[in-house]
This record gives sequence, C-alpha cells and structure tokens, in this order.
Amino acid sequence: MRNERGGSSVPALAVLVLLGVVAAIGIFGNKASSAKTVDLSTLTASTTATTIPTAPLDTSPYSGTGGVVVHPRHEAALFASPDADDAFGKIGPTQFGPTWLPVVDQTDGWVRVLLPSKPNRSTGWLQDTDLDRASSSYLIRVHTSSRSLELFLDNKSLGTWKAGVGAKKTPTPPGRTFLLGSIIDHKRSASPIVLPLGAHSPTLDTFGGGPGTVAIHGWPNPHVFGAAISAGCVRVPKAALADLQKVPLGTLVLIDSK
Repeated sequence: MRNERGGSSVPALAVLVLLGVVAAIGIFGNKASSAKTVDLSTLTASTTATTIPTAPLDTSPYSGTGGVVVHPRHEAALFASPDADDAFGKIGPTQFGPTWLPVVDQTDGWVRVLLPSKPNRSTGWLQDTDLDRASSSYLIRVHTSSRSLELFLDNKSLGTWKAGVGAKKTPTPPGRTFLLGSIIDHKRSASPIVLPLGAHSPTLDTFGGGPGTVAIHGWPNPHVFGAAISAGCVRVPKAALADLQKVPLGTLVLIDSK
C-alpha cells in the first residue's frame, strides 16, 4: 500500500498488532458437515486494493459491536447472506500482517464482518468454520467536525487528541470501519508509523500511487492537528500514535460528523 505521503509499505509487526487482544483465542465450532463448497480460484479477493461491487453494504454504519473479531486461517468464501447459493468474493488470512475482521452480526454457523475492499462499508458473511476468534476491548472514535480522535478501553477514555482530517474536497469517509494494519517504515519521513483502516477516500481513486486507503498516522507539523487538511487520512500527535499502536487489528473505528 502507498498513501498520501508516498513510499512503500512493509509487513506489520505481529507483536504490535496483537497487543490488547484477549490472550485466549477461541475457535468457532466445527460445522464442516454443512459447509458450502466453493471454487475460490474464481473469486475476487477482498483487499484494500480491490473493488467488489456486489458486496452488501453495512446497514448500521454508526453502531458499535460486541468487540468480537475473527481471523480466517485460510482463504474463505464471502456470501451476501447465509442463504445465498453463490459467493461474491473471498478473504485471505493476511493483509498487513494477519487479517482480523470485526463481527457486526452473526447467526448459527455464520458471522457477518466488515471488509477492507471498496466500496466503503462493504460487508460479507463467512461460514464460522476454520476461523479464529478473539475480542478487542478498544474503540477508536474519529469526529470530523470537531477534528478530534478519542481512544477507549473497556468503555473508559484513554485520551482525546486534536486530529487532522480530510479536507472538504477529500473528506475522511464516515461510518464504521476497522484497524486493518500496523506498519513501521522508517523511510517515511512524515510518519514512520502508519495504521491503515478498512476504508478508502470517497473522492480519490488513488493517492501516492496506492489505492486511496485511509489511514491513521502522525505528522511532523503540529499545525495540522485540528484542521481539515488531509487527503482523507487522520493525522494525530505522537502521544496519540503511541497509544494507538497498542490497539489490536480488527478493532472498530467509528467515524462521525460530530
């Protein structure tokens, strides 16, 4: 991935991305007998660089979740509903490090997750076989009108910081998304630490040579904090970024206009 600062990304560090996840990781029950057989080779993978127009959109884009996140151990088919005969895409076990996705709904044998592909707010249903499950007690809230970011743990505030958000012509996309990756790249002079989200610029197909992925990152000039100035990313002070690095992948990020 590239972002508005340019430069190539590197794999996320597992130690960073898993901090804060409940240590005991459970496995969803084995329902192999009812699993649907799908030819995965024919399906488009849901990644930050792909668009899957047939993915169903999130119907509750400003709601919270129970904190459950899942990790597909292998490529898994995505369905529009548990009753759908055909899959519309697939999701792999790695993105920027391991793929952890927030669960927004579930029913017997199935979970509905937020996806990293376009369009924004894409979701998909996964069969709950061969998934690891964990829980994140963190929540990140971004307020584009007050241009601030809040971090919560177990519903208690860990801090509020002024943040640089998208400019009027390149806004930060509203709705719920999630922490997709944790990248450290010292070649990036503006911010060696970049936290990609599962969201994209609504007005730019690309910036910096990448797919327009929105991220949380730092910035060397403090005057941007509290300003609507970016190409869609959320720029935060070093103190905020240090705390955000402790947040596990898959954690919910709520972006609103407050």
